[in-house]
Amino acid sequence: MAGHPITVDYKGRIAIITLNQPEKLNSLNQEQFYLLGELLREVATHEEVVITLLIGTGRFFSSGADMSDLSRSDIVFHHHSSSLNLTPKNETPINWADICKNAIPSTYTRPMFFNGHLQTIRILLDNPELPIYYKRWMFQQSNKLFEGEFAVDFAIRSLQDSEGQSPPEITTMFTKKEFENIGSLDSKPMLVVLHGMNGGSGEAYLRRSLMPFINGGEEWEACVVNSRGCAGSQLGNGILYNARSTWDLRQVVEWLQQKFPNRPLFALGFSMGANMLVHYLAEEGQKCPIRAAAICSNPWNLEVLSHHLQSSFFMREVYSRGLTASLKKFLNTHEQKIMTNPDVDKNEVARIQYLHEFDRAIQKPMWKYPTETVYYREASSVNPLLSVRIPIFALNSEDDPLSPQMGLPIEEAKANPYVVLVVTSFGGHLGWFQQDGSRWFIQATGQRTNYPQYFPNETF
Repeated sequence: MAGHPITVDYKGRIAIITLNQPEKLNSLNQEQFYLLGELLREVATHEEVVITLLIGTGRFFSSGADMSDLSRSDIVFHHHSSSLNLTPKNETPINWADICKNAIPSTYTRPMFFNGHLQTIRILLDNPELPIYYKRWMFQQSNKLFEGEFAVDFAIRSLQDSEGQSPPEITTMFTKKEFENIGSLDSKPMLVVLHGMNGGSGEAYLRRSLMPFINGGEEWEACVVNSRGCAGSQLGNGILYNARSTWDLRQVVEWLQQKFPNRPLFALGFSMGANMLVHYLAEEGQKCPIRAAAICSNPWNLEVLSHHLQSSFFMREVYSRGLTASLKKFLNTHEQKIMTNPDVDKNEVARIQYLHEFDRAIQKPMWKYPTETVYYREASSVNPLLSVRIPIFALNSEDDPLSPQMGLPIEEAKANPYVVLVVTSFGGHLGWFQQDGSRWFIQATGQRTNYPQYFPNETF
């Protein structure tokens, strides 16, 4: 039985079980350990056998467990039994779930980053030098209910000097003349990106995700909608963003349609930005101008997340306090504007230590919620997912400490034919680090570079 990883031979009253993978030093993965047990049970049925030998081919008997197998992540697809059929131009219809399955690569993670906490903390050390640069324009919100300004960064392929303020070093400002002439009649697909909580266009995970689109050629354009006061921008007034803010994104999408009428629009959201994006897609419904969207590490159920962050000393002191430390820096930077809101209590703000305390002191009064729990329920994107009417690909990990498995919208994904929810067993929050240090989710979302072929105007 040459070629089999484990074989058994009977010679009279002796059974010989041979480990036959010398190139792997006869290490065994989970399936092979099970096979070994099956063979031992088979030998036990042979009453004539009195001696069982377990041997290995090659220079080692066995090096033990195959650690590479321990790094393999399971991938589970959750979708409607009759997933949406798309019709590429001049081609036969293809199922949305099949498109996603064909695009997803097999996933591995480093054994040393074997759980979601290590994967998530590893992000703090990820600071690559990437040729992703931006030109920025400050937009003024036209909706008087949410007046204020916010920064939109347009990805460019080389950094050029520009007049005016330069927030992060990878970003320069458009001159007024440059921005007035930004419009185009080209038909390049355009990617609209939303970052995670208190992040911005300079985040490593976001810039990595843009690499396949921007540095893969001239086929795509992209812009990042920065939340108010983020990415080195200043608050124009005391109106912040929250977990379901859609008004700034909506204005940008409408503006893009006017300036680039021939460009098909796609969207990519991360973490809290993914939560906002789902709300926007649900609010737009059938008339949504976005052709398709991908979202990564959406926290989905914010009430579940809040309970999870308070469930243990570790979660409370490492994650809740850690996230809040960043938000407190944000508050200190924009304190003068934020404190113009008469409903925000300065003394309560000074006592903030944990994330739920931030939401109680800031988001609750700013948006007139009776409690922070009501805010969490209103801002969660589980139920809105049912109202999305464009193809959406969602990626989460079971071991994500900031998107608990119990909060994932598995049944909602199965109820909406436009949705494919992909859940991996490893990955953490926006981690998915692989053996070579690369990020697997970049491969998964980067495959969307060939999506325009599936979304001609008549698709929907």
